[in-house]
Amino acid sequence: MRLIDTHQHLWDLDERSYTWCADHPALHRSFRMADYLAATAGLGVEQTVHVEADVDVAFQLAETRAILALAEEDNPLAGVVACARPESEGFAAYLAQIGGHPKLKGLRRILHTEPDAVGQGALFRRNLASLAGTDLSFDLCVLERQLPIAADLIRTTPGVQFVLDHCGVPRVKERVLDPWRQHIQDIAVLPNVVCKVSGLVAYADRERWTAADLRPYVEHVIECFGWDRVLFGSDWPVCTLAASFGQWLLALQTIVQERSPAERHKLFYDNARRVYRL
Repeated sequence: MRLIDTHQHLWDLDERSYTWCADHPALHRSFRMADYLAATAGLGVEQTVHVEADVDVAFQLAETRAILALAEEDNPLAGVVACARPESEGFAAYLAQIGGHPKLKGLRRILHTEPDAVGQGALFRRNLASLAGTDLSFDLCVLERQLPIAADLIRTTPGVQFVLDHCGVPRVKERVLDPWRQHIQDIAVLPNVVCKVSGLVAYADRERWTAADLRPYVEHVIECFGWDRVLFGSDWPVCTLAASFGQWLLALQTIVQERSPAERHKLFYDNARRVYRL
C-alpha cells in the first residue's frame, strides 16, 4: 500500500528546546530523520508532512527554518506545517520571514495545553483570517472539551482550510464516546475542515489497547467526514508511547480492511496530496 504520512514530528534537543518533553521520559531525546526512516522501513511511506512539535517559543523560527532546509534534502519530506503563534502581534512579521518556501503547507498552534482564551482571542482570530488566500492551511490540535471552540473558529473563518488533528482527541482509554460524537458531527458539516486519523493510540490504554478500542472513533470520523476528508497520520514519535509506527498502521488497516481499495487509497494517500498540495 502506498502511504503518505501527514503527521510526523522530528526534534533535535541538541539544537532546540522542547520543554514539554521533560514530562515524557520516553520522548525526552532527539528524534531525527534517520530514526523516522528506520521506524518506517518497508512500510510503503512515500511522502510525509512534518508537523511542528511545540518547540519553545524562542526557537520557533529556528525550528521552522531547520525543517524547511531538511525538506530540501533527499528524504520523504514533501510538506511542512510550521509552528505559529496567531495570538501574537508579531504573527504577520513571522509569516513574512518563513513565507514563500514551496514546501511550507500550513501552520499549527497547539491549543490543548493552553487556556481556552488563547483560541478565543480577537487577535488570534484576525491572524487566522489573514491566511485566507495564502494557500496555507491551519492544523487544530484541541482537547475534546475544546471542540466547540474549534468549531467556532472553523465556522467564522470560512476562507481558511482547517485540519483537525487526532480525531479531536477523544477519551479512548476511558471508552467515552459522548459528547465527542456530537462535537465531531457539528464540525464535519463545515466544508472548510478535514480530519486526521492520527494520535489515537496515545490516548488509549497504552499497555493494553487493541484495534477494537480504536474502531468506534475511526469509524465515526469517517462516517461524519466521508472518505474524501480523512487523512492518515502516524503522530510518530508520540505514537511510540503506545505503539510502533507499524503497529498503529496495522491497527488502522485492520479497521478499514473491508472497505474498497479506492476508499482506503483516499485515506492513506490521495487526500493528503490534495489537502496539503503535495
